[in-house]
Amino acid sequence: MIKNIFLHFSKASLLVVFLLFLKSCEELKPIQSNPKSFPPNMIIFIADDVSWDDLGCYGNDQVQSPNIDSLAGKGIIFKNAYLTTSSCSPSRNSIITGRYPHNTGAAELHSMPPMEMISLPEILKSKGYFTLQAGKFHMGDYAIRGFDEVHDDQEINGFGGEEYWEHAIENIPKGKPFFMWFASNDAHRGWGENEFSGIHNPDEIKVPEYLVDGSETRLDLANYYDEITRFDYYIGKVVQKLKEKGAYENTIIIVMADNGRPFPHSKTRVNDQGVKTPFVVHYPQATATQNSVSQSLISTIDIAPTLIDLAGIEPKDHFQGVSFKKLLLNSNQKHRNYVFAEHNWHDYEAYERMVSNEHYMYIKNERPQFAQRGPLDAVNSTTYTELKQALLDGLITKKQADIFMAPRPQEELYDLIADPYQFNNLLLGENIPLAYQELKQKLEEWSVSTGDNLPENMTQDWYLREPSSGYEIGLNGERFPKESNKTENYGKRGEMPGAYTSAIKINNKGPF
Repeated sequence: MIKNIFLHFSKASLLVVFLLFLKSCEELKPIQSNPKSFPPNMIIFIADDVSWDDLGCYGNDQVQSPNIDSLAGKGIIFKNAYLTTSSCSPSRNSIITGRYPHNTGAAELHSMPPMEMISLPEILKSKGYFTLQAGKFHMGDYAIRGFDEVHDDQEINGFGGEEYWEHAIENIPKGKPFFMWFASNDAHRGWGENEFSGIHNPDEIKVPEYLVDGSETRLDLANYYDEITRFDYYIGKVVQKLKEKGAYENTIIIVMADNGRPFPHSKTRVNDQGVKTPFVVHYPQATATQNSVSQSLISTIDIAPTLIDLAGIEPKDHFQGVSFKKLLLNSNQKHRNYVFAEHNWHDYEAYERMVSNEHYMYIKNERPQFAQRGPLDAVNSTTYTELKQALLDGLITKKQADIFMAPRPQEELYDLIADPYQFNNLLLGENIPLAYQELKQKLEEWSVSTGDNLPENMTQDWYLREPSSGYEIGLNGERFPKESNKTENYGKRGEMPGAYTSAIKINNKGPF
């Protein structure tokens, strides 16, 4: 009798111990079916100001990006990955929180989310991950909390922002999975001399039809491509170090950008050149086939919940994105029906909203009175100077003149298949597709459900939209507007989109 009681008690005790053990392991359950597998490591490489089609693996035969192309050949190239905005810091905050810009409390350039905002690395860190940031930070104090180490000193990272990356891999702690946020300053104006300068010959550059094919524009593009190559070079150094450390096979690698190229028609626009991002995912233990291509729509707010999912961690309510883990196993599946993006103040007053499905893009512009020349760094470029001169000389084409159009239509609709660079506004024609009403309705649903709003007191222009008093030349040849180009509103903030509705407390995902 006593013996049976003892055996029963022992079995019960063992069961309790076993359940407690399972509970402790649950937080770091890996994607693999093998329970002994180590949780996946994670690296996000994020370029600064690179459009979706400015890498070799996306069909650009001019830029040299061999290391990214190699990762793409062994992973998945996403052809329809969209950012939530084409503006640096709002985009980065959106990516790292899994929330739309107006739901982070920092929808405008150089604004900061509140300290209570939760980031992806903070969640991973709380579940046993070693977390590290190196390169450009550009997010705010709340995000620092999520990293064990922050290395944003340019003396350590170098002009391009990548020099510490290899050292970070060399010094990863043993016995812990890691998350690395490797953010470069490449390719961002102004261009500076570096070991990759001159790799791309300006005389051989093919200029997009929306820019002027002039010597200054070709040189501008060549310098831009040189900085993309530097970004690519340091990715290769990290990959090699991962292999040496034996961490390559179990590391999820993502290569992407925060917004489009810093040229007119791209950066700050909500068209494909502004908010469509290169997006390469490499993870040998999850990717079903090599050299896969996914045409599925994904949003960059889906990154955080996907990585949480891959780590075996329960999803968080504050994520507005949805995990696309299934696409890593079968890239042919469908993920989203719609993606959304927004453009708020970035040097100049703005309020645009975009929704896209796989075929059409709809844009609503609440400031149609303004031309869309681009942000300050684009307006200060020699590429812009050649566009403006072509306009003055009467030699500009309709597509090139798009950036000078004012007023603009308040609504735009584009066929993404027939018109990949969005120049033919279908709403100006007679046969308007049925998709117009569908996308317009979905955009309204998204705005209401996520707490977006049009502020009465918006942040106004900090600079003259058309600089009239010349430029000052910086140390690296960059062009800055003279002090007189600042307006009387310089440094003054208006009401942030989403502030009136307390959108930082709204977790609704909107149409999916």
